[in-house]
Amino acid sequence: MEFEPKLVGFLCKWCSSAGADLAGVSRREYPPNLIPVTVNCSGRVEASEVMRAFRDGADGVLISGCHPGDCHYTSGNYKAGRRVALLKHTLDEFGMNPDRVRLVWISATEGDEFARVVREFTEEIRALGPGPYSNAKERR
Repeated sequence: MEFEPKLVGFLCKWCSSAGADLAGVSRREYPPNLIPVTVNCSGRVEASEVMRAFRDGADGVLISGCHPGDCHYTSGNYKAGRRVALLKHTLDEFGMNPDRVRLVWISATEGDEFARVVREFTEEIRALGPGPYSNAKERR
């Protein structure tokens, strides 16, 4: 049986979540591996929330927000960019592949782009294999 990645997606409610909705209503095909979590802004996603997703068994985490310059909170996406860069560095320092976290900008009109990103990220994580805590829930 082929490994099926478990992905968590933190999606900005103003743009990326709407892009995900558009992908759905437009019947764009993409793997069902992503569990979407709507957040007010990508800049509000804390490293601790990403690490909690991994601890709870996620194999990869997608963070998606408004395009730079289009943030409904002015600079939240720039904050997200800085946080994700620091998080990826920290993951690498602790021996976890930083490619398990991906940051993308998807607007409300980009349903096709959302579907493409989910397909691509699912394949990337499938190639990496299970995350370090994939069985965390089973061990409790």
